Parts: sequence; C-alpha cells; structure tokens
Amino acid sequence: MTRAALIFAGCFACAALPAAAQTRPSLAGATKGMQADVKRNLAEAAAAMPDAEYAFKPTPEVRSFAELVGHVANANYYFCSQAKGEPSPAKTNFEKVTAKADLVKGLNDALAYCDSVYSAATDATFAEPVKVALPGGGPESPRGAVLAFNVAHNNEHYGNIVTYMRLKGHVPPSTARGQTK
Repeated sequence: MTRAALIFAGCFACAALPAAAQTRPSLAGATKGMQADVKRNLAEAAAAMPDAEYAFKPTPEVRSFAELVGHVANANYYFCSQAKGEPSPAKTNFEKVTAKADLVKGLNDALAYCDSVYSAATDATFAEPVKVALPGGGPESPRGAVLAFNVAHNNEHYGNIVTYMRLKGHVPPSTARGQTK
C-alpha cells in the first residue's frame, strides 16, 4: 500500500470514531424502549378484559384480575416517584378498586406518570443515586436500577395477566399483535 493510501485509511478510520461514539447503545434508551413495550401490553390487556372478569381469580389464594391491575398501577406510581425523588402522586390504593373503568384509568394514569420519568432519564441521570423509601428507611440506589426494576416488575405481572386472560379464553395483546403479521 502506498503511503498516501495508508494516510487516507488512517484518516478515514479516525473520522469514523466520533460517529461510532454517537451510536453507542444507551442504557437509558434501552430501558425506555422496554418500558414502552410493556406499557402497551399492560394498557391493552386491562382494556381488553371484560368488566365481568375483573373479579376472576385463578385460585382463591391469588389476586383477582382487578387486584392485579391495581397492584401494577400502585407499583408504577411507587417506583417512578422513587426514581423522580418525590412522593407518589397517587391518591388511591388501586388494589382496593373493583370497577374496570376506574382501574383502566388508574393504570393509564400511572403509566403516563412514569412516561415523564423515563423521558427525562439519560445515561448520566441513570447513575445518580436516589433514596428508596422502604419501611424503616431505605437504601440509596441508582435511578436506573429503580427504573429497570419497574420494567422487570411490569413484565412479571404482564405474565400473570397473560395467564388470567388465557384461562378466561382471551388472546393477550402481545400474542394478538404477533398473529396479525
């Protein structure tokens, strides 16, 4: 290779470095994307389950579908308020609510509240410590860990919701979308 070709190749490689650095995967961005996916699944499932089946319990020892949706709403307010560093704005214990319309609204409101927290998150703010309020006091945790845990918690309970829906003969929204492709 000629000297000019080597210099050109070296310059080209160096010019590509800033572009590669700009396309580096973002932990905050990936977490936002995962939250958006599970948010859609949760909201669509809550809306799809018929009113009369909100009282359904697969066994007496577990939550009803209504209690499960309420738990997810409560948890989203809790975890996202912790990540935001403020008290939860929720004024209702949604696990005690039984009406579908109220639960769907409560869940959607909780998920919208979380949207603002995920939208504000960056890789830099993901590393910032936040106080996690637990009974008797709590530890500090990176903001990103709290938000990632919220995504995991939402996915865990979406899995429960899928089971409830299938036991009642309904196709979960994530499956329904896959069937239409």
